[in-house]
Amino acid sequence: MNQHAKWLKVTRDIPWRRPIASLNYLLTSHVWRQDHNGFSHQDPGFIDHVVNKKADVIRVYLPPDANSLLSVADHCLRSRNYINVVVAGKQPALQYLDIDSAMTHCAEGIGIWEWASNDEGVEPDVVMACAGDVPTLETLAAVDVLRQSLPDLKIRVVNVVDLMTLQPQSEHSHGLPDKEFDSLFTTNKPIIFAFHGYPWLIHRLTYRRTNHRNLHVRGYKEEGTTTTPFDMVVLNDLDRFHLVMDVIDRVPKLESVGAHLIQQMRDKRYEHKRYIREYGEDMPEIRDWKWPY
Repeated sequence: MNQHAKWLKVTRDIPWRRPIASLNYLLTSHVWRQDHNGFSHQDPGFIDHVVNKKADVIRVYLPPDANSLLSVADHCLRSRNYINVVVAGKQPALQYLDIDSAMTHCAEGIGIWEWASNDEGVEPDVVMACAGDVPTLETLAAVDVLRQSLPDLKIRVVNVVDLMTLQPQSEHSHGLPDKEFDSLFTTNKPIIFAFHGYPWLIHRLTYRRTNHRNLHVRGYKEEGTTTTPFDMVVLNDLDRFHLVMDVIDRVPKLESVGAHLIQQMRDKRYEHKRYIREYGEDMPEIRDWKWPY
């Protein structure tokens, strides 16, 4: 990958070199499912390595569902002179977008999921952002808990497919202009960002943005073993219960009213641990969860 990236960079300036088909990486064995291999096979750091390369060569996509994956794959297979990295698990998963919505969302690379948000026409109290199939699932499940328990809380859900949209436009051609980024993420509200890989990559891509000081990222932190799917996110504090607690900790108006919900979330994490020790699988409410609205 390294050598190919260098070759692409140099040949872009040689007029007699014709465009060639892009190099496409489809990564399906990711860190969030460890049914067999455990800690020895975990490491999402390839994304970090790819992002080091020249912006006019590399692209990183994290489609949240099957239709999004179809749209991203269609784009990547038609592209020329890029290195495209697509990260999508191979296990059965929920479907959030119909094919037309998925094509629009993937073409933009980032966007508000209005059907999951409840802040239309008003300022959000918190922005729940996500990139990656498992982080998207946990974010939506956390939003479900928050909307049921704190119905007055205004939540904006932002899903990121094209990771490079987070960079400033001056650094990457796919990067959002600052005004558009601020419109999505606000300039002063807390952002809880659930990310597929190492959290510091999101900070690295967004450190120049206006609201970076309020950005809190959850991601992979070198924890896990051969265990249940949900236990992997619990071990890395990326689970829905921890995301709910993050929101309560960072939204000022919840400081005096969120204590009971925080206790419930702690109890749920403990209940999960007890259940998987006894039964060796995730609780039915976790396995069978679907977006209810």
